[in-house]
Amino acid sequence: MPHYMIRANYTQQGIQGVMKDGAASRVVAVEAMVGSVGGRLLSAYWAFGDDDFIGIAELPDNAAAMAIAATVGASGTSSVSTTVLLTASEVDEAIARKPTYRAPGS
Repeated sequence: MPHYMIRANYTQQGIQGVMKDGAASRVVAVEAMVGSVGGRLLSAYWAFGDDDFIGIAELPDNAAAMAIAATVGASGTSSVSTTVLLTASEVDEAIARKPTYRAPGS
């Protein structure tokens, strides 16, 4: 099953909710959300810097990842960025493929 890195930045309303309910309650909520689209939350971290929350999730497909990003984004409590994660074997498989390509101006 594909893996995704989900990064979120809280709005003022979002961080107020974390402060009120606690960080552990957000992990439970994210686990439930990921499970509702057929996935599994593998890890969850809070950070300071560019991101407030980083989760690694195993999801069935890109549509499930988009459903999560759209739902969280629409809530108005966070903005979300999702990155598809690749294994070494997937990278090796990609490198082995030889697409036909002509560079601009060539």
